[in-house]
Amino acid sequence: EMDEIIKLAEGVTPLFDEPGHAGALARNDSGDAVHIRRILELERIDRERIASAGFRAVVDCVNGAGSRIVPALLHSLGVTVVELFTDVEAPFPHDPEPRPENLKELSEAVRTEGADLGFACDPDADRLVLVDEDGHVCSEELTLAVAADFVLKIEKGPFAVNLSTSRLADDLGRKHGVGVYRSKVGEANVISLMKEAGAVIGGEGNGGVVYPPLHYGRDAMAGIALVLQSLAEDGISLREKVLSLPQYSIVKEKFPFSGDLKGLENALETRFSGRLNTLDGIRIDMEKCWIHLRRSNTEPVMRIIAEAGSQEEARGIVEEAGEILKSFSNPST
Repeated sequence: EMDEIIKLAEGVTPLFDEPGHAGALARNDSGDAVHIRRILELERIDRERIASAGFRAVVDCVNGAGSRIVPALLHSLGVTVVELFTDVEAPFPHDPEPRPENLKELSEAVRTEGADLGFACDPDADRLVLVDEDGHVCSEELTLAVAADFVLKIEKGPFAVNLSTSRLADDLGRKHGVGVYRSKVGEANVISLMKEAGAVIGGEGNGGVVYPPLHYGRDAMAGIALVLQSLAEDGISLREKVLSLPQYSIVKEKFPFSGDLKGLENALETRFSGRLNTLDGIRIDMEKCWIHLRRSNTEPVMRIIAEAGSQEEARGIVEEAGEILKSFSNPST
């Protein structure tokens, strides 16, 4: 399809039936206001309840797409806002991936400002990472967990995530007595499964929250509203909320790989005995941990994710799987 588009663009055939009469350019800046209004109209969001909690939040939107709408949403919810990087005309102030090592300014600002929490978005504002009142950058897996725990407490329906998402999803399913469904990795796959299962909430462990009453798409703004509503209703801090959830550590790495998967599955099963899932790569669920190996669609690497009770244990599982992987990779890689 792209080849056909390129041929049209580079060719001499006019792209329009009447060259010079292609239409007009119009500008509409109402999108942010419409989106915020729809969030405020959600049945689960009580603006007055959130405002009465007196939250003070620091935001790092990495000068990306969330730079205007995130502060505006927070102001609309009655939250006092401290803005760090919210200039859409400026370049990224740091590596835009919302990981702890890239959020040092946000972490420090939460502490120095005496804020209740911090919010970090990726450049297109569909993923959200939370920072607690101590300046600790929470695992990206916790964003969906906090939001889902709140929604599932009220709406007893299916919960959908992908295969690389934390076991917290299963814990929340048991806690609230609902079914948990897992799809292949990828937003479109999760959303397709959500529609099929009738999920009341879903998303991915990378900080992507999908809340159907708003729309079928990952949305940092939806995540912000649900997290604030949860904290306001429970009357607790983000740190207290996080500590109320089961505690896991997750490690995500990638290893060079362009070999044949034949035999790798058996080797992994021999070393990591557990429940095997081959829907998307190889995932093995053990009693207290799990591992997921998935070949990249864009580069010659294998992504390995492991979750366990401690960072050391999770990293050990990843490194051991990486060693097994080496024996199945082509020597040239």
